[in-house]
Amino acid sequence: MKVILLHGWPHSERMWVSQVTALRKNGFEPIVPHLYGRGPSIDGWASQLLRDYDGTLVAVGASMGGYCALALARRAPERVVGMVLVASRAGADTFDRRRQRDDQIAALRARGVPPELETDDSAEDLAVAQEAMRDRMDLSGIAASFGGPLLVCIGDRDDIVSVDESRELAAGALRGTLEVFPGAGHFVSVEQPDRFNAVLLEFLSQWQT
Repeated sequence: MKVILLHGWPHSERMWVSQVTALRKNGFEPIVPHLYGRGPSIDGWASQLLRDYDGTLVAVGASMGGYCALALARRAPERVVGMVLVASRAGADTFDRRRQRDDQIAALRARGVPPELETDDSAEDLAVAQEAMRDRMDLSGIAASFGGPLLVCIGDRDDIVSVDESRELAAGALRGTLEVFPGAGHFVSVEQPDRFNAVLLEFLSQWQT
């Protein structure tokens, strides 16, 4: 089974190093695309990825990557057989969140990448990705109607997405489950890779032959 790992912002596909190793060791085929440089539309990213990779997929998305996972499921529900949303939302940005993104986009274009982001990607690529997140569609209906198993993962110290939001997302799905990571912040797969890998592999075991 192919497992597409979709990174969050401002990370790159390198955030999934531990997961790639664990997946390969357990007989899965990890796919780790670079999401920056694909234009200002997450729906457009999903279209590109579906052209780049064939066959059925389990989509695993962290934060921004979760938006892309949902877009894959919207475009090709017959190909996305399972989904893991990590610290992500199905709804569109609120007005306040859009305004925050506008400020971040302006700062990136005016001052470049701040050193604390620790990224090799350009300020423009990071800004365009923020535009894509700001302008994404509300895919709450896709999460609610998704026919495959949907696992929602969240750290209880996440200051961007709350445990309550994640619980509601899982409860609203046809086959949704929730996994809370005590002590973890926004990027649980980076902060707690061993536990995340165990949870992910348990979820994926239903596709092992």
